[in-house]
This record gives sequence, C-alpha cells and structure tokens, in this order.
Amino acid sequence: MNITLREAIIQRVTDKNDDELTGIIEDSVGGAEQVLPGLGVLFEIIWQHSEKSAQSQMVTALKEHLA
Repeated sequence: MNITLREAIIQRVTDKNDDELTGIIEDSVGGAEQVLPGLGVLFEIIWQHSEKSAQSQMVTALKEHLA
C-alpha cells in the first residue's frame, strides 16, 4: 500500500488527544527541517477549517513576526 506523505502525517495524528497533539506540535516547532512538511500539513488542516477572521489573524501574526 502506497500512501502519500500527507496521508502518513494525518494517520500519525488521528485519534490523538489534546495533550498528545500539543506535544507533537511543540516537539516539531523549531526542530529538524524534516518535520516542516508535517507542520505544513497540520497548518493546512487548521487553515481549511478556520473562519476568514481567524485566517486574517494568522496572516497578521505572520506578517508581524516576519518584520
């Protein structure tokens, strides 16, 4: 069975509780570059399921921290 990287990442976090998801994210942020695709998939899910106002807040936060 061949699964995509996106599918593998989603499988890894499926059925995790809040503490486990927080741990996965915290362990990945600032970690090795190999984890960046995983964070990208998680961000994609968050983005797709966020209201426009929340998306705008994320963009604003990103802009502020890139300056």
